[in-house]
Amino acid sequence: MRIRKHTDIATPLVRDRAVGPSGVMTRRNDIDWLRIIAVLLLFPYHTARIFNLDEEFYVKSASLSKALSFFVEYLGPWHMPLLFFLAGASTWFALSHRSGARYAGERFKRLAIPFIFGLFVIVPPQSYLGLLSHGGAPGSFFGWFPNFLHLNDADPDGYFLGGLTFGHLWFIFHLFLYSVILLPIVLFLRRGAGRRLVDLLARLATKPVVILLFGALTLPATVVPDFAGGNIALLSITFLLGYLLVSDVRFERAVDRHKLAALILGPVACLAVAYFDVKNSTGLSGWTADVYETYVGIFVPWFCIVASLGYGRRFLRRGGAFLKHASPASYPVYLLHQTVIVALGFVVLKWQVGVALQFALILAGSLMGCALVYELVVKRLNVVRFLFGMPARKKSVQVVSSQERVVRPAPETVS
Repeated sequence: MRIRKHTDIATPLVRDRAVGPSGVMTRRNDIDWLRIIAVLLLFPYHTARIFNLDEEFYVKSASLSKALSFFVEYLGPWHMPLLFFLAGASTWFALSHRSGARYAGERFKRLAIPFIFGLFVIVPPQSYLGLLSHGGAPGSFFGWFPNFLHLNDADPDGYFLGGLTFGHLWFIFHLFLYSVILLPIVLFLRRGAGRRLVDLLARLATKPVVILLFGALTLPATVVPDFAGGNIALLSITFLLGYLLVSDVRFERAVDRHKLAALILGPVACLAVAYFDVKNSTGLSGWTADVYETYVGIFVPWFCIVASLGYGRRFLRRGGAFLKHASPASYPVYLLHQTVIVALGFVVLKWQVGVALQFALILAGSLMGCALVYELVVKRLNVVRFLFGMPARKKSVQVVSSQERVVRPAPETVS
């Protein structure tokens, strides 16, 4: 069974922090950078799916591309596990200054409300355009909309028959489930017997190679079927591993020592995996197929996560204006990105230009479109911020001196 299904996210934002030398909580810029990079990778990934040789999609070009298929196959095995790992890491930092009850309430506001809003507002245009692009004639969007409320067994992803689909919001659905269901476990790991278990695992991680073998904890994914877009075993365990690995500095030191090996076994090896998948249309059979699928579906994601975390800690420590601006934007941009890509793809595919130019136009247009919608609408209106899982904007604070009145905006915080 293939467990590599990829559709995409982004992690709802929490302020990622770590204890600095002074004992004060400091921001983990590397976690923020990895999240932003992962969100940005969604744009070329989903644009490339329009031209992919293998999978169906809402809009599909008649001219397919092996090069873009290679990119899809390369990113597919590890991108979503990385996002769930980052979500687990963010949960550790969130619970460092929240109670379990407050955390659960915030997860409802940040995840459940955007999911419900997105399911009925953001996602339906994808299903509608998918039906149109595959030859359907449903009439007006609003006349068609009641059909969206029905799941079509012949098209469970809603790509071409115009039925119910979670679209890219399956990630939000899964993350909300894990945030609630796994909450007792993550709270257990913060105290008493749970902390002793973390200490035992951290001591094991100091041994050579052990941190690379942690990926074997996701082996149950090989026998668990996908549910609503993702493999529950793979993604929930990866979420817990993200929570675990930022909870003790010994895990991070082990990651640092093994990042080169992880780079070779994960991202580098995945180049060969992607090349094989694109070139070998017949695939493998028997025990060789089982070994290959286990390596690709279980160990490649983990090696890529370890490499990303290790090199992220090495090269992504610095902050800056872009990070400060992009960090709160990444979640709304995730919610918007696939619908914008599908809409642009539906239009651009009608133009008689080459694949490379079509890809570039859809990619650049979707990036600019999402940025504009965020800057002009989502960021500025509190009601929209609420629907997108963002905190309300703070009102300006007026500071009055004897000489003049200066209006200073209160700092915007995301926690």
